[in-house]
Amino acid sequence: MRIHHQIIIIGGGNAGISVASQLLRQDSNLDIALIDAAEKHYYQPAWTLVGGGVFDIQKTVRDEASVMPKKVTWIKAMVSEVQAEKNKLDLNNGQSIYYDYLIVCPGIQLNWSEIKGLEESLGKNGVCSNYSFETAPYTWECVQSLPKNGKAVFTNPPTPVKCGGAPQKVMYMSSDYFKKHHKAAQVSFWSGGTRIFGVEKYEKTLKKVIQRYGIQTHFFVKLVEIEKKKKKAKFVGIGDSNKDQEYWVAYDMIHVTPPQSAPDFIRKSSLANAAGWVEVNKHSLQHLRFPNVFSCGDVAGIPVSRTGAAIRKQAPVLVANLLSLIKGEDLMAFYNGYSSCPIITGYGKLVLAEFDYNNVPTETFPFDQSKERWSMYQLKTKILPWLYWNEILPGRM
Repeated sequence: MRIHHQIIIIGGGNAGISVASQLLRQDSNLDIALIDAAEKHYYQPAWTLVGGGVFDIQKTVRDEASVMPKKVTWIKAMVSEVQAEKNKLDLNNGQSIYYDYLIVCPGIQLNWSEIKGLEESLGKNGVCSNYSFETAPYTWECVQSLPKNGKAVFTNPPTPVKCGGAPQKVMYMSSDYFKKHHKAAQVSFWSGGTRIFGVEKYEKTLKKVIQRYGIQTHFFVKLVEIEKKKKKAKFVGIGDSNKDQEYWVAYDMIHVTPPQSAPDFIRKSSLANAAGWVEVNKHSLQHLRFPNVFSCGDVAGIPVSRTGAAIRKQAPVLVANLLSLIKGEDLMAFYNGYSSCPIITGYGKLVLAEFDYNNVPTETFPFDQSKERWSMYQLKTKILPWLYWNEILPGRM
């Protein structure tokens, strides 16, 4: 028997659930199937707060069934291959499934194994990461137990990552803790990027924050190895001026942001661009070669920060354009590249960066958001988690 659905969504995270909910609010008669094997759904933006000791990890997880729209057919499997030329998906359970329209939002893949020694070191001996539900609480243990004159290393890979500010947020919260508890910690930031932040207005503030905490910054480098017995990390230079240089850095704690990519089944598919991401028009979110395919969220091949805030602006554009396509109308909805990064700079301090494709600030509030504010910290810690579960996932905003 041939299994077919009008619309298939790959991925049951923020993007997939939000889009499904919004589609059904527009037209409850749509035949939508969603493919995701996960039994749990996570509010990942709070993992930084977990690592900073101010949020309960258990409040970041719920059963996937509890957020799944009731009229969606949930297929508990994983996609193993996309055959877009045939409007066909092959699943890891041996089934094949066909669609009229496809929405691709499986999120981003964390490539822990690309760093030698990381997988066997993670979660012990001072090696931590907020990029995992299992290990985020250990970050807080590492921060608290750092020796008075300890060395704290924070990394950022040269690849795109979800929540591009997260590698810095944990560093600023940790540095604030060290300062408040009179620890003369040596804090360093090792990044594959070229600068601390891509929007000058906010970067000016962050440079002052770095100066305030005495953080040493290193750019155009990538982490390639963890030597757990010696508690040393190996970095290599990736810029023209430091290419092939090696740096062995001692640590008492090291917070690792793993290199990330599109999921393997996307990278291998005809949907991918040269870098492996889903090749869509950056304004309409429609695929450039397969008109019945759309994508949003972390996997979309668009030059935007991969954040939940970006998804919140992408989802209604995708929904409007898909419905227009189904009706045979022109695609008029337009995404301007809006993204937001609430950058925690310490306990009770936050810079709310909002900007578009051109890195032009597009701020929500009638004040200078490049300043550190207690009110924006409350937005991050109290309001946004509530909005996520109660308004965003149900498709109300």
